[in-house]
Amino acid sequence: MSIYSTIGLPRVINAAGRMTALGVSTLSDEVARAVVEGGQSYVVIDELMDKAGEIIAAYTKAEASLVTSSASAGICMSVAGVISKGKKSIIERLPDAGGLANEILLMKGHVVQFGAPITSLIRLGGGQPVEVGMANDVSETDMIEAISDKTAALLYVKSHHCIQKGMLSLEKMIEIAHAHNLPLIVDAAAEEDMCKYVAMGADLVIYSGAKALEAPTSGFVTGKKQYINYARKQYNGIARPMKIGKEGIMGLLKAMELYFNKDHAAEVKLNLESVAYLNEQINQIKGLTAIQVQDEAGREIYRSQVSVDESLTHKSALTIDAELRSGNPAIHCRKHLLSMGILSFDTRPLGKGDKEIIAARLKEIVEG
Repeated sequence: MSIYSTIGLPRVINAAGRMTALGVSTLSDEVARAVVEGGQSYVVIDELMDKAGEIIAAYTKAEASLVTSSASAGICMSVAGVISKGKKSIIERLPDAGGLANEILLMKGHVVQFGAPITSLIRLGGGQPVEVGMANDVSETDMIEAISDKTAALLYVKSHHCIQKGMLSLEKMIEIAHAHNLPLIVDAAAEEDMCKYVAMGADLVIYSGAKALEAPTSGFVTGKKQYINYARKQYNGIARPMKIGKEGIMGLLKAMELYFNKDHAAEVKLNLESVAYLNEQINQIKGLTAIQVQDEAGREIYRSQVSVDESLTHKSALTIDAELRSGNPAIHCRKHLLSMGILSFDTRPLGKGDKEIIAARLKEIVEG
């Protein structure tokens, strides 16, 4: 029985993925113990932040790292850092950045909404977002001509939410930024490779702790020491409401230790087997056709994608999704393609017996 049932909430089967709206991920026993033990003792927070940054930087092979309360906080702090450059007088007046170089350039196809508009987070850090190019086409010339003496940084968003075609590559964005003596910030919140973007030369790379790492609500920024130091100073400014507690830091460190010692190939194999099994069950249901697809952003994540033939089901994908969510247990799938008549299921968060429940519920909804 879930602890949430004690306050009257239904059980949730998460087939959507590591989504904030569903609690992102669940904690392993080891991580949960680290959270509890971290919360039962006192510690000098600055010293803990120093040590945590050192440990994370060793994993990511970066010059330095910074623990945050979330990836979103990491975006705000990174933006505030590159604008203030560590100056106390500026830190204490942000997000008021009047008269400062505070423009953050990002491709129009990267202007995404993931629970909040990324432009809102840029503004919270004192930045002025500048959308470059068209939604489906951005050239090197577009980006270079957008740079001015008001530019503070370039921002690249690595996400399935983004337009994947017609965009400049991360390599090209780094090249352009550094040719103009500007830092390049990468929002890699849900990415699984914690070393790749630092190795490519990005100056600040932002990750969620709760997504791939399956840590408590947390995040971290990793990259160049100078820029990490600038970002950390924002805890005395706009990031004061974004602080993370000692127990969250210890949970993040334990989750990172486990992640870097995990057999990721075995996890991918299990993911593929789970998708194949679920597809086999769904393909027996009238009007539903399930296939295996890889993550849109190229991550080694595979999902079940189900096309709904309304002429046979007499129900749209939107209606089926609503009925899945209204049951008990409430089944949540991915919503990105619902308007196109497609349901998507992420099998990674599923527990024992969940795939069978999903297939049975789909059959009940479609066939009665």
